[in-house]
Amino acid sequence: MPMLKEPWKKYKPFPPLNLPDRQWPSKTIDKAPRWLETSLRDGNQSNPDPMNGEEKWRFFKMLCDIGFKEIEVSFPSASQTDFDFTRRLVETPGAIPDDVAIQVLSPCRPDLIKRTVEAVTGAKNAIIHIYLATSECFRRIVFNYSEEDTLELAVRCAKVVRSLTKDDPAQSGTNWQFEFSPECFSDTSPEFAVKVCNAVKEAWGPTVETPMIVNLPATVENASCNVFADQVEYFCRNISEREKVCVSVHNH
Repeated sequence: MPMLKEPWKKYKPFPPLNLPDRQWPSKTIDKAPRWLETSLRDGNQSNPDPMNGEEKWRFFKMLCDIGFKEIEVSFPSASQTDFDFTRRLVETPGAIPDDVAIQVLSPCRPDLIKRTVEAVTGAKNAIIHIYLATSECFRRIVFNYSEEDTLELAVRCAKVVRSLTKDDPAQSGTNWQFEFSPECFSDTSPEFAVKVCNAVKEAWGPTVETPMIVNLPATVENASCNVFADQVEYFCRNISEREKVCVSVHNH
């Protein structure tokens, strides 16, 4: 098969969001955001030789010494190493400072969510972070899901997290927070991203005092950063009960 002489012409430009009244270019950051440190999870996943339990233990202590207050420590359902490391943190007196919340990640699968909650049971402050790809490409090609299928699974898994955490009297000793990521947000219809997150929010039931975290990831960087900024602003404008939502962004 002959090579294309001008292969760059086969790519279509990313369709930008129509947001002519965008406000973000004129805004100024005047205070630090909430920082989530994810080297132990996202950073570790990208390593050709991931950290073992002892290395993760030393790294966690360093992050606490630096002053991070929210730390994503593991993907407990992905490996026994991650699960055991998380249990060691929880079960070792004084290992997690009282003002630090540990976060753990799980895909939207009820069995893996249960394993994830088991990993942090007994912690003083814990954030359960679940994710589900919402882009048309993932839904159609990877999952063979309709929008309705995706919406139903996201809501069902949010309810699973709720039933295993804040609705379980046996878990009342933990300050639970919940985070949802519409994976591939930057390649998802903005209207559908808002629809899914509104439904998940209703299932979880956040409050102004304890808002739900919605993480908006640029999972695949297929457009310039100004396009992503427009998408984030659109989301913030259109999500309901904005005061009950902490919007998080995850770029690459």
